[in-house]
Amino acid sequence: MKNNVLIVSHAMEIGGAEKALLGLLESFDYKKWEVDLFLFHHSGELFELIPSQVNILPEKNDYSCMAVPIKKVLREKQFRIAGGRAVGKIIAKIQEKRKRLSSDNDLALEYSHKYTWKYMSEISLKSYDLAISFLTPHYYTLNKVKAKKKIAWIHTDYSTIQIDTQSQIKMWQGYDYIASISEEVTRSFLKIFPEFKDKIILFPNIIPLKYLLSKVNEFPANKEMIDTGDIKILSIGRFCYAKNFDSVPAIANELKNKGLKFTWYLIGFGSDEDLIKEKIHDFNVENDVLILGKKSNPYPYIKECDLYVQPSRYEGKCVSVIEAQILHKPVVITNYPTAFSQLSDGIDGIIVPQDIIKCSDEIYNLVNDQDRLKAIISGTFEKDYSNTSNIKILEMIVNGEI
Repeated sequence: MKNNVLIVSHAMEIGGAEKALLGLLESFDYKKWEVDLFLFHHSGELFELIPSQVNILPEKNDYSCMAVPIKKVLREKQFRIAGGRAVGKIIAKIQEKRKRLSSDNDLALEYSHKYTWKYMSEISLKSYDLAISFLTPHYYTLNKVKAKKKIAWIHTDYSTIQIDTQSQIKMWQGYDYIASISEEVTRSFLKIFPEFKDKIILFPNIIPLKYLLSKVNEFPANKEMIDTGDIKILSIGRFCYAKNFDSVPAIANELKNKGLKFTWYLIGFGSDEDLIKEKIHDFNVENDVLILGKKSNPYPYIKECDLYVQPSRYEGKCVSVIEAQILHKPVVITNYPTAFSQLSDGIDGIIVPQDIIKCSDEIYNLVNDQDRLKAIISGTFEKDYSNTSNIKILEMIVNGEI
């Protein structure tokens, strides 16, 4: 008899967590597993790449009312959900002021689910051996799914976000296991929630290797990343505070002043795009930092680059960095809190300060040291970054071995 699992997530837009979900779906042995997938929105460039063996549950109007403007929810006549979201937004603002939190906090997202779950329909009427809530907040899988065991995933470094701890404790308590993508993510989570030490399991992201290798030669990227003989630097991610792409123009300016010949390409999209463009103009690096925008297939661009740089302020575990290492590119990451769980410094990449000048110094020194570059590239051949064997952890959970 097959193990029966339900996975719940938001959508399949291009992002690290979504790629990790695709990797998880690729890794199941479908002779052993029957996999149902429920998404709030049947959208995103990765949606069409979901393996054919996965049973994608139909969209539900109530769940598709999340992560869209409340006006649209009202037009759909989902009045209770609109009310719950409005209440959550108001309470988040009150808590933000009372606790003197910065605007970059996680309250609004959590409360939007916390105050709406009671109005939601059952995700499925089936009873599962295992249910996985792949993205926070985790209220819906907790309350709207029947399963013998439930797992909630954490992809974020909890030392970098502001949350309502007491509120989230009640959410986490309902889960049998909490899957963490790295040891650093585990440590940061347990500093806030030490009572869940016995629930944490380590489950590094599974990279969708079949998908990556099938896409890397899909087209030549040199039409946009023109080979002028200059060094081609690449960064990929959402244009948001966490990824810190707004610092790239300043770093590029320092590299330019040192005499380095390069073009720094940015792939992504998000709310900080105008800020990044403004900084590009301010530092007069319009010809040196180029925004390529959103790309459904970034792998030919990774293949084309000479150096991959992740300048993030914080990460859980950056999938784009792992993808660059799989394609044997030298990688530079900043010293965000989870950086040392991302790579082995000096072996298969380097970790540099977030300080603009020090970061530029380290990048400049690396690209001018061919022996060091070759050693780092060689280091990427020594590791298996795919983590496909992690699927055995789920089998052990279902079989009661963990």
